[in-house]
Amino acid sequence: MTVVDWLLDSDPSVRWQVMRDLTDAPAEEVAAERARVASEGAGARLLGLQGADGRWGGAAWNRGWDSTMHVLSLLREMGLDPASSEARRAVGLVRDRVTWQGCGPRECEGNPFFTGEVEPCINGQVAATGAYFGQDVRGLVERLLGERAAGTSREVTEARLRGQEYLLERRLFRRRSTGQAIERDRKGGAEWTRFAFPTWWHYDVLRGLEYLRRAGVAPDERIAEALELVASKRASDGRWPLETRHLGRMPVETDEGEDRPSRWNTLRALRVLRWHNRPVRDDASPIRVG
Repeated sequence: MTVVDWLLDSDPSVRWQVMRDLTDAPAEEVAAERARVASEGAGARLLGLQGADGRWGGAAWNRGWDSTMHVLSLLREMGLDPASSEARRAVGLVRDRVTWQGCGPRECEGNPFFTGEVEPCINGQVAATGAYFGQDVRGLVERLLGERAAGTSREVTEARLRGQEYLLERRLFRRRSTGQAIERDRKGGAEWTRFAFPTWWHYDVLRGLEYLRRAGVAPDERIAEALELVASKRASDGRWPLETRHLGRMPVETDEGEDRPSRWNTLRALRVLRWHNRPVRDDASPIRVG
């Protein structure tokens, strides 16, 4: 079993992305595999955990990773097709029934879920998942841009490009002023050079590279050091481990545990290296499973 074989011998949420990003499978085969996310494996289990009131974990947001916001973020990472009947039903329940009652400021308790509350980090995640699932989050985006810019709403593209350049100028993990590596974030203490999945609100170097890849940024020499870091994490059998897990209750398991080979980190690392036109070798020693 090669690394790609191992990735394909997994959950549909991993498999369809491997087919799209690593094996260049025909589009119709990728779409058919993606459709299985809603009915099989981790994606189906997540959908099955939704309450009749539209919520997951009994809340719009909590500190445990099993709330409505967190599950929608995870379903987005898994690639649940927004056009599927399962996604439309689940997101429709959220839109029509879920508010911020009990988990946000009092003035926001009556806000519909996709209206958001007041904390920019939370609102950013709600806007990202809402946009992915086809919800109207224009008001939320304008509010976020207004909080970051000088009073008026600018084009989303301009804000995104500024953010990309901010990352690139700092080579994804260094201070612009001194060039010193930033080891961990000041709020949660997460190490930027240790790779987790899901990342939730935390930042790390692999997450930064994944963002640039998804945004279609043309790689340049400013990401070279970050790519070398990713490549250095590859084990002798060609796989990447789950280096850390952020504290909190997971709604479903997505990997086999900390310090174990991680399909999600392996997929993400391989496609980042491929995006940079680096050889993606699949010639490691055969993996012995079991």
